[in-house]
Amino acid sequence: MQKRINRTTRQRKGFTLIEVLVVLGIIVLLATMVGPRILGTREKADVDATFTQVKSFESALELYQYHMKTFPSTEIGLAALVEEPSEDAEGAGNADNWEGPYMEEIPADPWGNDFQYEYEAGDREPTIWSFGPDGEDGTEDDITSAKGSKDGEDSGGDLDASDLE
Repeated sequence: MQKRINRTTRQRKGFTLIEVLVVLGIIVLLATMVGPRILGTREKADVDATFTQVKSFESALELYQYHMKTFPSTEIGLAALVEEPSEDAEGAGNADNWEGPYMEEIPADPWGNDFQYEYEAGDREPTIWSFGPDGEDGTEDDITSAKGSKDGEDSGGDLDASDLE
């Protein structure tokens, strides 16, 4: 008779600690390489979206100006694009000519802040700007309309449409 050799085979029921650590190391390495690129892309996308929103405001304001023969004053602001200005509102133009709403709503910028608007009688164009990612006015990351600046001079460190090209 032949002897049967009964070998017990050991079955693996999981991963070893070394295998888990190697996989975690690879994941961390990939995350450190890819993470900043994804975040940088998101920041650029937010800036691009802000410029697009500013351009949308500019188009709506041009139509408003065409009907009303003036841009809304700083006091009335962007709200004139969605709500008819009252007859006694100073700087609104002739309220009978209002053919809005020129926009469905006034959106916030990608960082949740309200867009800023400034127009004084005698200015050629209104200025529209976002406080940018830091949410503070007058800093390097403010995003202004290309048609003007808040101070009536070159916007300096602020981003404008020409910075994207």
